[in-house]
Amino acid sequence: MDEESCMDDSLVQALFDNGFMGMEIEASRGGSELGFVEALIAIEEISRVDPAVGAMIDIHNTLIPRSIHLYGNDEQKDTWLPRLAQDTVGAFAISEAGAGSDAFALKTTATKVPGGWTINGDKLWISNSREAGLFLLFATVDRSLGHKGITAFLLPKYEGGAGGSVREGFTIGPPEKKLGIKASSTCPLNFDNVFLPDNSLLGEVGEGYKVAMSLLNEGRIGIAAQMLGIAKAAIGHSIRYMSERKQFDRSLLDFQGMRFQLAELQAEIYAAHLLVYNAAALKIMVDRGELASKDIILECSAAKLKASRVAEEAASKGIDWLGGVGYTKDYPLEKLYRDAKIGQIYEGTSNIQLETIAKEMIKRQKNE
Repeated sequence: MDEESCMDDSLVQALFDNGFMGMEIEASRGGSELGFVEALIAIEEISRVDPAVGAMIDIHNTLIPRSIHLYGNDEQKDTWLPRLAQDTVGAFAISEAGAGSDAFALKTTATKVPGGWTINGDKLWISNSREAGLFLLFATVDRSLGHKGITAFLLPKYEGGAGGSVREGFTIGPPEKKLGIKASSTCPLNFDNVFLPDNSLLGEVGEGYKVAMSLLNEGRIGIAAQMLGIAKAAIGHSIRYMSERKQFDRSLLDFQGMRFQLAELQAEIYAAHLLVYNAAALKIMVDRGELASKDIILECSAAKLKASRVAEEAASKGIDWLGGVGYTKDYPLEKLYRDAKIGQIYEGTSNIQLETIAKEMIKRQKNE
């Protein structure tokens, strides 16, 4: 899939068949009814094998069903949650050419018309877009209102359900040619007078900023779990190779210098692991009403920052330790290295995480 830059459709179907696409959806609506921690473990473990697949199930599970659980009406829940658990991939459509780190500087518009809304504009860097049947779309109803004009919509790809024609005026562009997670489709979207009925509105008009921000913590923890899977895979491949490779009649693992480097990296991976699952535990406390979402922003940003750095470090050092073969496609480390880089870019760059952590630190200090 990496060579062809395309997710295998049979694999996507297998993810549905084995319950990986409805992990946090209740069983009564066709889901697996697992908890957030179980979903993270699945994302982490699948990412050890292919981070592109980990990206798909992360974005699908942590963003789309949750938004419907939190803000959808009964009709939207009954319509879409069973589909998301059984046959419909979800995508999160917020980023634009001029709205990356400043995600809410978006220009896509939603204009009220009789019976619904007309959408015009463009989106960029939308993950899962080739496979998606449902897009969580953010558009502004009035640019002069800033973030208070942003509104969330559920946009089905097809008119009349799967198997129908693509929604009139909606175009999915060709996938970006990326450095890593190549099998994860990342495409531009264009909306040319796309009509959405009134029941496509998710939440209230002007509530899109609130919708997006309520998903931010969960999304960042999910990406951190993906990066953790990369780091654990990289050190595992390194140890297996080094145990077999001999130099000067000794296994590479018999050299103290190598052992100490492995130990240092393992300690960093453990630190990232604890940050990720601590953030997950705090997120569960938010779900229970014991904490507010704003109370765990620092921990979620720290988990993503640390895990993404450790993923790149583990893959990079693994290539160093394997030498020439590490640089070839004969071993998975070069792919893990390419896949790891995205962790410092999407769901908020590392610089955004640093700024967020600093801001939250200062705020907490002032409140003590």
